[in-house]
Amino acid sequence: MRFSSLFAPTLKDAPTDAEVVSHKLLVRAGMIRQVARGIYDYLPLGLRVLRNVERIVREEMDRAGAQELLLPAVCPAGLWQESGRWDVYGKELLRLKDRHEREFCIGPTHEEVITDVVRSAVRSYRDLPLNLYQVQTKFRDEIRPRFGLMRGREFIMKDAYSFHADKADCEREYRHMYETYERIFARCGLAFRAVEADTGAIGGSLSHEFQVLADSGEDAIAACSKCSYAANVELAALGEVSADAVTEEASAELRRVATPSKRTVEDVSSYLEIPVDRFIKTLIFQKDDGTAVAALVRGDQTLSEAKLRAALGCDWVRLADSHTVEKVTGAAIGFAGPVGLEAPIVADQSLHGIRGAASGANSDDEHLVGVEHGRDFGPGVTFADLREAVAGDRCPRCGEGAYTIRRGIEVGQVFYLGTKYSKALEATFLDAEGQTRPIEMGCYGIGISRTIAAAIEQSHDENGIIWPQPLSPYPIEIIPVSLTDTAVVETTEKLESSLREKGHEALVDDRDERAGVKFKDADLIGIPLRVTVGKKGLEKGIVELKHRGDGTVEEIPIAEAPARLAEKIG
Repeated sequence: MRFSSLFAPTLKDAPTDAEVVSHKLLVRAGMIRQVARGIYDYLPLGLRVLRNVERIVREEMDRAGAQELLLPAVCPAGLWQESGRWDVYGKELLRLKDRHEREFCIGPTHEEVITDVVRSAVRSYRDLPLNLYQVQTKFRDEIRPRFGLMRGREFIMKDAYSFHADKADCEREYRHMYETYERIFARCGLAFRAVEADTGAIGGSLSHEFQVLADSGEDAIAACSKCSYAANVELAALGEVSADAVTEEASAELRRVATPSKRTVEDVSSYLEIPVDRFIKTLIFQKDDGTAVAALVRGDQTLSEAKLRAALGCDWVRLADSHTVEKVTGAAIGFAGPVGLEAPIVADQSLHGIRGAASGANSDDEHLVGVEHGRDFGPGVTFADLREAVAGDRCPRCGEGAYTIRRGIEVGQVFYLGTKYSKALEATFLDAEGQTRPIEMGCYGIGISRTIAAAIEQSHDENGIIWPQPLSPYPIEIIPVSLTDTAVVETTEKLESSLREKGHEALVDDRDERAGVKFKDADLIGIPLRVTVGKKGLEKGIVELKHRGDGTVEEIPIAEAPARLAEKIG
């Protein structure tokens, strides 16, 4: 490809709405353009990167025995109503009606549609297992689309679904897909970590996320310093009791104190001169069945809604509104506490046996001090692991390591769904004994477009993108310094031709521009190998090869250049 013919409108400055590096550089490098909030055009260079990710994904999915199909982007409401998600998915589901007033949605995910496909065809255990996948455009109407391709509304995703006669075979395929994903992201040239994760709106009982490690990542990952265990901080397992949660001395008498207009733990801590880790933070939630529950953590801890959902065995929880809080506690938000509370209570295990604590008094502008578990509250309280992990927490899996916290960008997730969708949509089969049973299911997604952004967040510098070789729009760029020098032009053409014969397409910057302009654009676009063909080099019998990643420069004899360059491309 000749740069003079390439549609790559590069920019000197990043768009004003770009917040993260990948968004800035993708726009500046002429790879994407925004059409509407969270919706982007893919220009030729960006599309080539997208196709590289797709190619790796398809090759590994096909190698794993999955079969590709294509499902509709527009899905009928009836299928979502059968699964029960039409009313609970939320405003991220873009709903629309056709001319006959029939309801549809733009699919953010395709569990219902693929289950409908399979239930219409599978009759017997002999028809199983199946693993079907697609690469499809999805749409989720994010309330605040941001970060370019990392959190857009329209995005491209690979989603796969497997169907099995029993749980054991579904778990086998889950492990198989886990290993397939490891190969995919390794082939993409990314540094990543697989972590235990929340199943979220997809559902199911087991999930792992594949996180590309980057300082700008949205997700916090707790990773053990000794063993291989890692999980999102909201799900990372913690020990039964934190050693510093219990004081040995007896509590003082329970006292009620005035705390006018002091609602937050920090405000009350400062006002009463009591450390924040001696507070019992009481949060009122509503469950999916509409009932209220109180969740307790220490004042210095952050409650994990994912862990709370698991402890309660429900599909979702949300913080109660002010009306519900007042109804449950008798006080405004900010003054809830466990003493005398009528609602069911779930407490973090670090509060078991706590003495001398402070909490809300369930009365406006008042708190309690000297609160003791067992004496002042306790009967009927359920204790569970409810808090998010922090750096230094002991890993309970190996008992030796401590958690370090790293940032990551989720690019893929695997789920064991079980029979969540097959039961709802009556996708059944006859087993070997002739009994009707629901199909066991797994679900496996990769954010194709998100992977592009994650690669840039992980690998860039002040000059631009640094693509991993497998994802780069072109494997190599050739820059002739002077287009008026016959030897320079002929050498450039010979190098391009020889690389093409070996199956490698080079980008040749044949523009009538100064060498500095070409070098600057080359760094911005981020192609990993750059060959400079110049008069001085040819006089020495060499061309200059620069590695975009580490900036190292090699002088390669012209006669050896075609073979050496092809070898470096791989």
